[in-house]
Amino acid sequence: MFPIETRYVGKPERKDFALQVAQTIYRLLKTDQGNLLVFLPGAGEIRRVERLLTDFPLDPHTLIAPLYGNLSTQAQDQAILPPPAGWRKIVLSTNIAETSLTIEGIRLVVDTGLMRVPRFDPRSGMSRLHTITVSQQSAEQRRGRAGRLEPGLCVRLWSEAEQRTFMPRTAPEILDADLTSLALELARWGIRDQQELFWLDPPPSGSMAQARQLLGYLGALNAQGHITNHGQCMADLPMHPRLAHMVLKGKTLGLGVLTCDLAAALSERDVFKGSITREHADLRSRFDMLYAASQGQKDKGSPDTGTLQRIRQASLTWQRTLHIATSTHFPKQQIDQIGVLLALAYPDRIAQRQTDEASRYRLTNGRSAKFHHPDPLEHEEWLVIADLNGAPSTALIYLAAPISREDLITHCADLMQSTESVMWDESAQTVVASRQRRVGELILEESRLPDPDPDLVVTALLEGLRNKGLSCLSWTPALRNWQARIQFLHRVTGPESAWPDLSDDTLLHTLEQWLGPYLTNLFSLNQLKRIDLAWPLQALLTPAQRRAIDTLAPTHLTVPTGSHIPVDYQSGEIPVLAVRLQELFGMTETPLLANGKVPLLIHLLSPARRPVQVTQDLKSFWKTGYAEVKKELKGRYPKHFWPDDPLQAPPTRGIKKR
Repeated sequence: MFPIETRYVGKPERKDFALQVAQTIYRLLKTDQGNLLVFLPGAGEIRRVERLLTDFPLDPHTLIAPLYGNLSTQAQDQAILPPPAGWRKIVLSTNIAETSLTIEGIRLVVDTGLMRVPRFDPRSGMSRLHTITVSQQSAEQRRGRAGRLEPGLCVRLWSEAEQRTFMPRTAPEILDADLTSLALELARWGIRDQQELFWLDPPPSGSMAQARQLLGYLGALNAQGHITNHGQCMADLPMHPRLAHMVLKGKTLGLGVLTCDLAAALSERDVFKGSITREHADLRSRFDMLYAASQGQKDKGSPDTGTLQRIRQASLTWQRTLHIATSTHFPKQQIDQIGVLLALAYPDRIAQRQTDEASRYRLTNGRSAKFHHPDPLEHEEWLVIADLNGAPSTALIYLAAPISREDLITHCADLMQSTESVMWDESAQTVVASRQRRVGELILEESRLPDPDPDLVVTALLEGLRNKGLSCLSWTPALRNWQARIQFLHRVTGPESAWPDLSDDTLLHTLEQWLGPYLTNLFSLNQLKRIDLAWPLQALLTPAQRRAIDTLAPTHLTVPTGSHIPVDYQSGEIPVLAVRLQELFGMTETPLLANGKVPLLIHLLSPARRPVQVTQDLKSFWKTGYAEVKKELKGRYPKHFWPDDPLQAPPTRGIKKR
C-alpha cells in the first residue's frame, strides 16, 4: 500500500549470526521510528536474539515478542496485537508471519533471508528440518509487511548481488512433506492412485508409496489399498496417523490416559528441549520430568507452564473424544509401557542392537541408527525410536524407549512374519537353514530348519562357492590341463564342432547348470571338495567330442627317440611342446594339432633342460638356427652328440657312446 525503502547490509557471519542480528535491531531502534518485525529461521535463533537484546540498553518501554508455531495463545496474541500506548514492539518471528498472520503496526522489517522447512526423505521414511535461503517471492512478501500502514523500511541481511541468485519462487510444500495424512484422506475418498486426480503440483510417487506402506503397517489400509474400519477411525482424529493409531490401540490396552498424554507431548515440537536432552535419550525419563513438573517439582530441563497446559489440554480433549475416563493426574505407574505405545506409532522405527557395536542399532526398514553420545539405553537389546534425524547413512537417536522382546511379540503380532531362511554362512563356510520370526529386517526368533528345500540349499551353497571362487574345488593338474585342452579347441575350431567354453568365468556363471545336479545332500565347502570334478565337467562334452579330444588335442606326443612328451596347454594361447633338441634329430615337420590347424610351439631344450630356442617352424630352425645353437651347446656339453647334419643323425637321449 505504501512505498518501502530497501537496504542491503550483507550476510552475518555464521558464528556471530544472532549477535549481528541483535545489533542491526538495536541500530534501527535508535535511527528509525515504528515497530519491528524480524524474520529468523527458527525458535532457537529467536530465543538467542531475545536473550542478546535484553543485554542492550533498550528503552524500558520496548516489548520483545517472540512468534513461532507452538507458543501459547497468550504469547502469540502479544506478538500480533498492537503494543500498549507509548510502547515500541520487536516481533521476533519465523516465516509464520510471512503470510499466515497480520501483525498490526509494523513499519520496520529485518529479514535474515533464511527459513527452516521440513523435508521428507522417502529413503529413510523420516522428515528433518533444513535451513534454506528464502526465494525472491518470499523475500518480497516479507518486505511488503513494512508498508501496510505507512511508508516503511526493509533491511535485508544479504547483498543485492546475492538477491539475484535466489530462486524465483518457493517450492510447493507437497514436494517435500510427509504425505501420510494425505494418503489416508485419499483412501477415505476411495482413491488408491493419486494420478486419478488433477493436481497443481502432483505429490511425489516415492513419498506417496512410503506413506501407503506406513498406513499398511498401521492397519489403516488393507492389502488391496482400501481403507479399513480402523483407518476410518484414525482419519476421524485430528492428529498424525501414527498418533491416531497409537491412541486407538492404547485405549484397548487400558493405557488410554498415558497414550493421550504421549500423543500430546510428541505433538509439541520443543517440549523436551533443555539440559536433560543432552544427557540421554530415554523418553521415560522425560515423562518422569513432565509428571513431576505437573506437580510443581520443576528443574532446569522441565517444560514451561504454558507447554504443560497445552499438553494437558490436548490430552484431555482427546480423552473426551475417545470416551476415555478423563483424569487430571498423570498415570506415572504406567511410564514403562511407553515403549509399547511407541511401537504402535512407529513400527518402522523398532530397532535392534547390533552385536558388533553396542551403540549401533538396526531399524525394521533396514537402516542404521546410533546414539550421538554414550547413553544408558545403548545396552538395551530392543528400542523404539521416537525422534532421530534423517541422516543418509547412520541416523542419530534423539528420543527412544526400550521394549522387551516379549512385548514386541505380544503387541506387534500383526507386524510379524514367519519365514524360512536358507542362507550361506560365510564365517562357518556352510549352508544354514533356519525358521525365523521377523519384524521387517529384524529377527525376533530363530530356530533350525530340519528339512530345508533342497533347491534352496543348492542355491545357497553355490552362492558360497561363487564368493570363494572355483579354486576351492578339488582340481588336479590333469583336470586343469584337460580344461585347457577344451579351451584350446573352443578357440581354434569352427562353429560346426561347437566345443564349449569352459573358462573359469563361464563355469562360475553357470554353476547351476553343470555342478548343481551333483550337489544333493551337500551343505559345506568341505563336502564340495570331495566331489570328483571330472564327472560333471566331462558331462559338458558330447560323446563325439569325448572321443575326438585325444586326437585333436593329445596330452602327449611321441618324438623320434620314442619318448612321450607332455603337451602344455596352459602356458598360453598356443600349446607348447618342451623337448630336448637332441631327441628331435631327424624330425623335419612341426607337429600339428586340431586336424592340422595349429602348429605346436616347440621349446627346444639343452641337455640340462634349459630353453635354447623357440619355434613353430622346425624345418626352418634346422636350416638357419641350428648351426649357431650347435656352437654354443657343443662347447657347454662336449660329451653330447652334436652332428653337422641333424636331419640325418639318429636322435638321442644321452651322451655319445664310446
